[in-house]
Amino acid sequence: MSRVSAMSGYPEFLPAQRMVEQQVLTVLRETFELHGYAPIETRAVEPMSQLARKGEIDKEIYVVRRLHATDDETAEPTDQLGLHYDLTVPFARYVQEFGGRLSFPFRRYQVQKVWRGERPQEGRYREFTQADIDVVGSGALADHHDLEIPLVALEAFERLHRELDLPPVRMRVNNRKLSEGFYRGLGVEDTAAVLQRVDKLDKIGPAKVRELLVAETPLRPEQADACLALSTIRGEDAGFVEEVRALGVEHPLLEEGLSLLSALVAAAAERVPGRLQADLSIARGLDYYTGTVYETELVGFESRGSVGSGGRYDSLASDGRTTYPGVGFSFGVTRLLAPMFTRGELTATRSVPSAVLVAVDDEGTRGTAEQVAAALRAGGTSCEVAPKADRFGKQIRYAERRGIPFVWFGGLYGEVKDIRSGEQVAAEAGTWQPPEDDRRPRVVRG
Repeated sequence: MSRVSAMSGYPEFLPAQRMVEQQVLTVLRETFELHGYAPIETRAVEPMSQLARKGEIDKEIYVVRRLHATDDETAEPTDQLGLHYDLTVPFARYVQEFGGRLSFPFRRYQVQKVWRGERPQEGRYREFTQADIDVVGSGALADHHDLEIPLVALEAFERLHRELDLPPVRMRVNNRKLSEGFYRGLGVEDTAAVLQRVDKLDKIGPAKVRELLVAETPLRPEQADACLALSTIRGEDAGFVEEVRALGVEHPLLEEGLSLLSALVAAAAERVPGRLQADLSIARGLDYYTGTVYETELVGFESRGSVGSGGRYDSLASDGRTTYPGVGFSFGVTRLLAPMFTRGELTATRSVPSAVLVAVDDEGTRGTAEQVAAALRAGGTSCEVAPKADRFGKQIRYAERRGIPFVWFGGLYGEVKDIRSGEQVAAEAGTWQPPEDDRRPRVVRG
């Protein structure tokens, strides 16, 4: 039989890693629900006419069809189905389809797999898990949601840092109105072309971006220099506003963007100091963003890229009568965790949920051991019964290999041994509980 090899771009986690991922998702879900976000799940497939309508990512879409599809099912590409490559497109369809039964503004969170046919590399996968939150309005959506979404996201990241020992994050934010207003104040009409090239700043550097601005847009060299000067401005307080004004450009849209962004920076400085920074190089080149935009990196691991992003979009969906604007944020769960697993930077204290192994004296007393296990589980303690009635030394070594910290000997009134310290005490299965740190596997940094 030939050796089975891994498929590049489709990460699969070992049990200890999967338990880390599950705890991360639990923290995210709890945080989202504390803020009133309702869970939804959408189908894995959408019509190709919807997935490929913007033409930006159509080469990465996986098409789905039956092996023995009929002619009707394969007749036209627009009739085909494709796996969703993000959670925004299916959510837009969901809002449009169920808008009459939703209460607006509608808060949703969604945790699902997505598929994208791009070249696999660290941080880039063909199958991965995302966790999204959005607030969507019907016809209009108040500006204060531009502050709400990043603050909820930062609260979730802070919990992951505090409770699960994941690295802290820094969120970099900008506002498309600020950037677009600045460009219009310079006399630039094709602001989208400028944004798309400024969005490459982190990848190719300012000199190359300046070259692209001059060569591929109508910008004059002095206009390109002003755009780059704007993109160098950073700040964790309102001081960045004066730096922008010092560039001498005026436009009403610029003032609106400055007001919105300074309010967000001030709110974050109060709620999560040191975690959010105004960074006017953030462009988010996708054309549906219209307001505040966010990019989030792990502190100390910035070279790994963004682990969460999002922004304001004024037209998530429209049925011809009603437009649905929104603000959203996407957590790249696999993008965050997979590199840390690969490098041994993150794991769990054990590879099984069991805190106790119930020893079996001999096969004739297995029923007693099962009664002990049932009593422990009734008290909320995860446990398992030894698979064989081996010598106790072998059963203890079995527990050690699985990372189980305690072994129970005897019946309902028996003894429990901490196999790490060697301490063994009398205990009653109906009332005994492990220490809090041992109740479930804990996430630890490697």
